[in-house]
Amino acid sequence: MPETPEPEVFESQAKTQPHNLHYVFFGREGLRAGWGLLLFFALFLATVYCSSVLLLKVSGQLHGHPPASNAQARTAAAANGLSPTFTFVTEGLTIFSAALATFVMARIERRKIAKYGFAGQSRLRNFCLGLACGVALLSLLIVLLRAAGLLVFDARLLFGGSILRYGLIWAAGFLFVSIAEESATRAYAQFTLTRGLRAIYRRFVGEARANTLGFWTAVFLLSFMFGYQHRTNPNESPLGLLSAGLAGFLFCFSLWRTGSLWWALGFHASWDWAQSFLYGVADSGLMVRDHLFATHPVGRPFLSGGVTGPEGSLLLLPVVAVGVIAIILTLPRTHAGYLPVAAPQASLN
Repeated sequence: MPETPEPEVFESQAKTQPHNLHYVFFGREGLRAGWGLLLFFALFLATVYCSSVLLLKVSGQLHGHPPASNAQARTAAAANGLSPTFTFVTEGLTIFSAALATFVMARIERRKIAKYGFAGQSRLRNFCLGLACGVALLSLLIVLLRAAGLLVFDARLLFGGSILRYGLIWAAGFLFVSIAEESATRAYAQFTLTRGLRAIYRRFVGEARANTLGFWTAVFLLSFMFGYQHRTNPNESPLGLLSAGLAGFLFCFSLWRTGSLWWALGFHASWDWAQSFLYGVADSGLMVRDHLFATHPVGRPFLSGGVTGPEGSLLLLPVVAVGVIAIILTLPRTHAGYLPVAAPQASLN
């Protein structure tokens, strides 16, 4: 796939066509970021909607009953515990929708898909480090809750081969969750919003500072969106929404250090897996079926997390701080060509 043309190409085209709408849609880096984000989310949401309607219709015909709405299906699944099948189907639809929207935008903008957070150095190493950190930090949070008498282990629910079977099934399921959420709320969105905000900041500060301000402003906006979208989860709490937003900041800090989402993909998957399967606690108010331990919270919800799960506890804050330290110590700051550049001489590759 050809690379993005040099910025001067777009500038010269704009100068030779002053009376058309070229300038409205294109700037020095190609398609303007605002239009790119609008197209991306329009494609993503349209694909999610059409796929969901088709799936619900087919499911209703197969089972001989009228199809439920997407919200009704999610509520019913949450009430009975999320099943692996439900997780694979719903997250698979999100992955397909995000991948299609990203592919289309990459073709329009003439960029490689890897540019949107999937390139970088040491991808396998960073992914494995993320996996290890996710389990380790969630385990640290569980230890803190249990030591404070805020979490009680009731019983073990799985034995023998069932542990390995369901452990692997849920590992794959939460890898789907990780890919779906990172692709939809970071990846293209973070890259493009950074590019657009940097163009605004460039008018007032230098190129280097514009990169930094653009990136972190985009992080704030997208992390807020990431946390806010969890509001529809049953049993979610304000602290849980804040925790989801903080998770977004943590993921983006690894993106800032390495230029890629591979650490975040690993961390996101193993953190959710450890919560839901390994320790049997709620994850943003949601429980899954076939988990290893049965547990219950004790005490005030803002300390124990209550029905929201450990992410609704104030004890999450020091654990996030440990996560920041872990990223600084284990992930070298390379950028790996992630941040978009305005001109060849400003390249970070």
